[in-house]
Amino acid sequence: MKANILIVDDSGLARRTVRNMLEELGHSVEEAADGAQALERYVLNHHDLVILDMVMHGMYGLEVLSKFRELNPKLPVIIATADIQKSTREQVHAAGAAAMVNKPLNKEELTE
Repeated sequence: MKANILIVDDSGLARRTVRNMLEELGHSVEEAADGAQALERYVLNHHDLVILDMVMHGMYGLEVLSKFRELNPKLPVIIATADIQKSTREQVHAAGAAAMVNKPLNKEELTE
């Protein structure tokens, strides 16, 4: 199933890498460099899925996730982070993320 996916990461390289993998899988992809831009783009385009970096300039990933929850409680949001601590996983789960994946992302994780 082709999905309309929003990638949110303050690293342009990370966004492009994930975008290329998702487009190879047949998905439509849009990018945002920070939380404010992501929320604006979501309001305009109502994506099917969001892949959200945990640590960004401006708004922290969990804060952005909370704003997405206000806009659409059912929107699947996947948190991407290099932090593998159990406490972080618990925070992400408690905040309502659909999943948490380790950075850097790989194609196998994205197909799951």
